[in-house]
Amino acid sequence: MRVLVVEDEARLAKQLANAIADAGYAVDGASDGARADFLAQTERYDAVVLDLGLPKVDGLTLLRRWRDAGLAMPVLVLTARGSWHEKVHGIDGGADDYVAKPFRMEEVLARLRALIRRSSGQVAAELRCGPVALDPRGAKVSVHGLPVRLTSHEFRVLSYLMHHRGRVVSQAELSDHIYAEAADRDSNTVEVFIARLRRKIGSAAIETVRGLGYRMDCDRAP
Repeated sequence: MRVLVVEDEARLAKQLANAIADAGYAVDGASDGARADFLAQTERYDAVVLDLGLPKVDGLTLLRRWRDAGLAMPVLVLTARGSWHEKVHGIDGGADDYVAKPFRMEEVLARLRALIRRSSGQVAAELRCGPVALDPRGAKVSVHGLPVRLTSHEFRVLSYLMHHRGRVVSQAELSDHIYAEAADRDSNTVEVFIARLRRKIGSAAIETVRGLGYRMDCDRAP
């Protein structure tokens, strides 16, 4: 899963990016509204963390522009403007959730997990597919209750498939959601991650749909 952090305060932006990356997400950053608009319009994100007070283009203008363009990714607004009428403006402008500064990082991460989960139609905090369980709260995976250790990229691949279980996901889509903008992307590495995952969670858990991609098939899971 991939998140865009839009924050012009360098220290806070770094803290957010590090915490979100440690939670198992690929992270891109933007320090002004123009850069954030470019990234949101050209890349695919599972969520955006957005400060409202930005140079060049303010956050509320960005929100309205993205929603007018049909961009549906969930947006969590962070702002020092915490009055109720400012929250109403933000939510009416297209925000999905709202956290006032100062905040606890744990709250931001919890709200981010909830937004991503709900945007993919999942309701439970822990995702399950047969005996495979993935808990985004601790980036933990288990099979038949036994913990399985994954690399960060393996976890991102499995997390994306689990959030979209039952749907065919192409290699290109997986690549878009597991790598940050600056990362070298090689579609062949997706095949490598899938092969490693099958060895760790069971070969039948991830179905290959010839010519289309991969599907997390909960009925086939071991």
